[in-house]
Amino acid sequence: MRQIRLSAAVLTALALTLPASAAAAADDQPATGLHQNTALRDAAPSGFVIGSAVAGGGHHQDEDYPDPFTGDQEYRRILGEEFSSLSAENQMKWDHLRPSRDGYAFDDADAIVAYAQDNGQDVRGHTLLWHSQNPDWLENGNFSQEELREILRDHIETVVGRYAGQIHQWDVANEIFDDGGNLRTGDNIWIRELGVGIVGDAFRWAHAADPSAELYFNDYNVEDVNAKSDAYYELTRELLAEGVPVHGFSAQTHLSLQYGFPSGLQTNLERFEALGLSTALTEVDVRMQLPGGAEPTEQQLADQADYYARALEACLNVSGCDSFTVWGFPDKYSWVPNTFEGEGGATVYWDDYTTKPAYDALLETLLAAG
Repeated sequence: MRQIRLSAAVLTALALTLPASAAAAADDQPATGLHQNTALRDAAPSGFVIGSAVAGGGHHQDEDYPDPFTGDQEYRRILGEEFSSLSAENQMKWDHLRPSRDGYAFDDADAIVAYAQDNGQDVRGHTLLWHSQNPDWLENGNFSQEELREILRDHIETVVGRYAGQIHQWDVANEIFDDGGNLRTGDNIWIRELGVGIVGDAFRWAHAADPSAELYFNDYNVEDVNAKSDAYYELTRELLAEGVPVHGFSAQTHLSLQYGFPSGLQTNLERFEALGLSTALTEVDVRMQLPGGAEPTEQQLADQADYYARALEACLNVSGCDSFTVWGFPDKYSWVPNTFEGEGGATVYWDDYTTKPAYDALLETLLAAG
């Protein structure tokens, strides 16, 4: 088992190295952190992938900038150079991929997969069964149980089959429990109309469509041992006993400085590993309170770097956790300000593509592990 620890002094030193884009930073600050010639993907241990979400896919249509993946060349360059894994932020979700019951819109997802192949990157597929971002034709279609079941099966077989052998991991079932550990029977159309058994069927259909892909449960607020992660643990045990091909459990790891770091993260990952599962951290960001668009303080940047490093350390210390994905970069393309009023600054890059102390903390942690 890899045991990675960075001293508090090292992390503090990293965090206080402010990049050029910070409002209070000097103009002569270096633009690329402590190791100017080492990318995150190159620092990672063998077999460990460091990923990013690919921004865009509908989420940014109301913003005053073009789609980042297709319209920002510097973004594309860094995406290819720094990361060894990609996740579609929105381009593989139902509302983007399925404009109608009989039609698929694969162009954006195809472009991500092709880009990943050109850059020697893995791809995580996100997501097949979810309560959110479903198209209106699905949510308001008044379909029978038989019709709904066939719609989901067709979707999984078509989408997973299209990318068979090209997508390393799929988030098959996303956010199916609430924070109390109860199934989302109210807002999840699949579970509400078809029962919890549809979850196992989704895994079976995905496995049949691509036997080489690793199939995951994925959720937020499951970093620690709590009611929600307990619910996933028990359901996974049941499905495995039934022979359902569940291969992994992933914690999204959307963190906030106003809450404590989930100190049980490593322990939680280890108990899923003991079931025979792979684990991953799939949507990592660390937001902070920035009322009125304030600039982050040095203390906030230090704390953020510490959170990022501790999350990565927890994953590196679990032998079955070989995938760590940040949920986008830079801050201007982050989902956080649109979702959490008065919060932001959640990523490891400034808007001018200089790196934050959090980036340096990740880099140092990877170098220590490698």
